[in-house]
Amino acid sequence: MTTFSARGAFVAALACAGAAGVQAQGPSSDFPTRPVRVIVPLAPGGGSDIVARIVAAALGEVWGQTVILDNRPGAGSAVGTAIAAKAPADGHTLLVSSSSIAITPALYKDLPFDMRRDFAPVSMLASQPSVLAVHASVPATNVKELLALARAQPGKLAYASAGAGSATHLGSELFRVAGGIEMLHLPYKSAGLATNALLGGEAQVLLTNMASVLPHLKGGKVRALGVTGLKRSALAPDIPTVAESGLAKFEYLTWYGMLVPNGTPKARVDTLYRDTARAVRAPQYLERFTQQGLDVFVTPPAEFGRFLAAEIAQWDAVVRKAGIKIE
Repeated sequence: MTTFSARGAFVAALACAGAAGVQAQGPSSDFPTRPVRVIVPLAPGGGSDIVARIVAAALGEVWGQTVILDNRPGAGSAVGTAIAAKAPADGHTLLVSSSSIAITPALYKDLPFDMRRDFAPVSMLASQPSVLAVHASVPATNVKELLALARAQPGKLAYASAGAGSATHLGSELFRVAGGIEMLHLPYKSAGLATNALLGGEAQVLLTNMASVLPHLKGGKVRALGVTGLKRSALAPDIPTVAESGLAKFEYLTWYGMLVPNGTPKARVDTLYRDTARAVRAPQYLERFTQQGLDVFVTPPAEFGRFLAAEIAQWDAVVRKAGIKIE
């Protein structure tokens, strides 16, 4: 899993590059001229939805304009992404999504869009580790014990995800492959439903965003075994990393970014980047990100474009090597 450690370092490097490139300027006086729509190609309640809601509120304050959230889940992130690709290229329709937009092309063939051809990158927004949690009935208190249990009973444990092709699905598959275990995949329609499946015991394992799991730890129904970053989360410093807990070098970060339909004028893309950078760094919004376990950073469009291209290529290789398929 050293590839993913390098990937984490690349994300960190982008964060530094983005911070250095932002100029403190005011919003554009001629944009936006009407309400802005933010398409989220995933269901409410997940990481993309959380990030998009914070970004929408922050931009609405900067612009003094209505920013409307539009959740369009389906086929990983393909349905909503296809809708965004066909929107007018004038900056009034934004796509805010997770790393699933880099994963979807590897899982679904004959998509009605091409990420590199049909979209212009605006900026990275944030990244976060996931947390690996199990139902209280699972006799494992750390990752090492979970792996031993799964190896002793191949295919008996089931993990929930926010849907086939979602970041939770791929993160879980990376964990499964890295750990050399077999688990049954139970895809749900949203991160919220996947969390409910874990709470109810329908699934025994869940790898998801911190905010979905942390409120339930004190209730005793679930147990957190590790976070998927290479360092502990400030949000829950008592939870060890997955690497500490039994799977050396494992790292999995979900990132979030903003794109617009290709053909959007460069000046408009630059305005969106500048205004987004200013908006999300306001103290009240930085605090909201931190409360969700998110690390905030913005990167210039060109930097994000190079990163996205590298992610698409890497996930294509990962999916093929691991033999991951959509059920």
